[in-house]
Amino acid sequence: MSARDTILQRVRTALGAAGGDAARSRAVAARLAEAPAGIVPARGRLDGKARTDLFVEMAEKAAATVQRVRKPDSVPRAVAAYLRGRNLPAAVRMGDDPRLAAMPWDKVRALEIGRGAADPDDEVGVSHAYAGIAETGTVMVHSGADNPTGINFLPEHHIVVVDAADIEGDMEAVIARVRAGFGKGTMPRSLNLITGPSRSGDIEQTLLLGAHGPRAVHLIVIG
Repeated sequence: MSARDTILQRVRTALGAAGGDAARSRAVAARLAEAPAGIVPARGRLDGKARTDLFVEMAEKAAATVQRVRKPDSVPRAVAAYLRGRNLPAAVRMGDDPRLAAMPWDKVRALEIGRGAADPDDEVGVSHAYAGIAETGTVMVHSGADNPTGINFLPEHHIVVVDAADIEGDMEAVIARVRAGFGKGTMPRSLNLITGPSRSGDIEQTLLLGAHGPRAVHLIVIG
């Protein structure tokens, strides 16, 4: 018996429990399945337009730029306008997200669309968020072929599309949405929570944007 087994056996003996106690296993499973909800600040408990307005306000406070459009078909032109406004090449990198694929990118002349994982030379990446968090102005993008994680970190400019209907008040609600949407055993490998551009103040407490990822984050809110 290893030292680990010895320690665990002593714990079981002290608790009066057997190692293969089925009843205890069921109790643990039930407790995990019915975990109590944490305390949620009142700031995010808003509905409709007020929730979206808070999301925009907090995102801008985190140094992100935000544009609001009425419908998905307006996104390609909004992306093209962002590129022109910052004198960037008319080229973006995006994954296979079906929501992005359904948008009329062919209506924007001379815009080059690169598909798949990001390359170090990509200047602009486009992702579609799974959800937004109004309380902090955060977008959540999960890993996968639809939105490769590298697009979140490699390009200097990251454009993230989010539907207003997918903006929740707080992070707890977004995590619950993920669990309900994917189900047990099918969760994505990683969840990337993005609040404004990458930044660091490690060197002489001077704020530096783009230290560990994009130096500019632009959010396009649909609806």
